[in-house]
Amino acid sequence: MATKLHIAIDGPVAAGKGAVASRVAQKLGILYVETGAMYRAVALLGMRENVDLHSGAELLALLNTHEFTLTSSKDIPGTCQVFLDGEDVTEKIRMPEVSRGSSLVATIPEIREYLVKKQQEIAKSESVVMEGRDIGMVVLPEAQVKVFLTADPVIRAKRRQTQQAEKRIIQSFEQILDETQKRDKIDMQRAINPLQVSKGAKVIDTTTMSIDEVVDAIINLTK
Repeated sequence: MATKLHIAIDGPVAAGKGAVASRVAQKLGILYVETGAMYRAVALLGMRENVDLHSGAELLALLNTHEFTLTSSKDIPGTCQVFLDGEDVTEKIRMPEVSRGSSLVATIPEIREYLVKKQQEIAKSESVVMEGRDIGMVVLPEAQVKVFLTADPVIRAKRRQTQQAEKRIIQSFEQILDETQKRDKIDMQRAINPLQVSKGAKVIDTTTMSIDEVVDAIINLTK
């Protein structure tokens, strides 16, 4: 059996992980896995069922009675859709309140363990470009290519505002910058698998780089 190619892309919110990982997957013709979408889906489910997003036991109980799937088609590399009980919630999980909820969900050890296993199961059978916050450290520590994307917080907040506007979600720049900084603090200070640069990862500062430039840099690392 041929060795599967695993590319791990980590970094803080709005560093460009999603757009970059999607295009890298397209260019290489392999699967794109957005792990953050899984945490968002859990948060959305918890909010819909009025469950305490701090309670791992209650959230796990929900996961055992509901089905959510993350798909990335070989026929259309670079796509990532999320379904909750058969409903396409790909856009719904992008709402600001769900983003905030996913930060809480991501701090719960039981949920992280549950989702990490799912992510590793996907990678066992497929070559993947997987992005998130603990891919190189925890999910795919043996990945052949590890990248940590970063950027100035102000630039990341501007990117986030543009992304939100494209989805007709209107927030002030000040609010988005504040949420970005709070998200960074939560991600970096959580007790379980905090956001950090994994051993052997190439750090790429995307502040002044275009998406294509970052994609080309990662493709070159892969080669």
